[in-house]
Amino acid sequence: MKTIYHAAGSRGHANHGWLNTYHTFSFAGYRDPERMHFGVLRVLNDDEVAGGRGFGGHPHDNMEIVSIPLEGDLEHKDNMGNTTVIREGDIQVMSAGTGVVHSEKNKHADRPVKFLQIWVFPDRRDVAPRYDQVTIDPAGEADAWQTVLTSRDDAEPGTVWIHQDARFSIGKFAPGAETSYALRAADRGVYFFVLEGGAEVAGKQLGRRDGLGVTDTDALPVIAGSEGARILAMEVPLG
Repeated sequence: MKTIYHAAGSRGHANHGWLNTYHTFSFAGYRDPERMHFGVLRVLNDDEVAGGRGFGGHPHDNMEIVSIPLEGDLEHKDNMGNTTVIREGDIQVMSAGTGVVHSEKNKHADRPVKFLQIWVFPDRRDVAPRYDQVTIDPAGEADAWQTVLTSRDDAEPGTVWIHQDARFSIGKFAPGAETSYALRAADRGVYFFVLEGGAEVAGKQLGRRDGLGVTDTDALPVIAGSEGARILAMEVPLG
C-alpha cells in the first residue's frame, strides 16, 4: 500500500474577498509540481463565496466538472439552457466536452455558500456537453459508503455519472465506527477527503479537510474519530 498525505493547512489558498478558496491540487495562481493531480482527479477546490457574489460566465472544455454544496445555495446557469439551484445534499455534474459557458452565483445576499469544485479528466474528448444533478438521500450514508457518482456504464439510480471510470462515495460515520473501503480494480486509487470530524484511514490520522490518496491495495481500514467523520472517497483510474 502507498499513501500520499495532504494536510488541510498545506493546501494552496487565495482570498479574493468575495471568494475564499483552498486548492488541494495546483490551480490558478497556486502551482506545485508535486501536487498536479491524483490519477485522473485534477482539481479539488474548497470554495466559499460571499453573499450575492459568484463566478461570471466562463468557458470550459474536455473536463468533467463536479460540484458538491456543503452549505447554502448555489445558482448555476449555462449556455445549454440550464438555470438551476444546487443545495446542501445535492451533487451536480457537467461534462464540458466540446465546450460550455456557465456561471455560478451565491443565491442569497445575506450568507455565504460553501461547495467543493472537483475536476476529473474524461476518458474521451469532444463529447456533447451535458448537465445533471441529483439530491442525495442522507440516510444512505449513515455508517456506510453511499455511491453518489459513477461512470456512464455503471450508472445507478440516485447518482450522477461522468465520462470516466470513476466512483465517488460519501460516508458519515459515528464516533469510533470501524469500516473498510474496497477498491474495484488494481489500477485504481482512492482519494479520501474529510469533510467533517476526523478518522484514521489506512493507518493515518486525518482531521477536517485533510486529504489522503491511497494506491497499491485492494482494501483498507477506516476508523472514525471521537467526533465521528463525514468523508468523501473519490476512486479514480491512475493512468
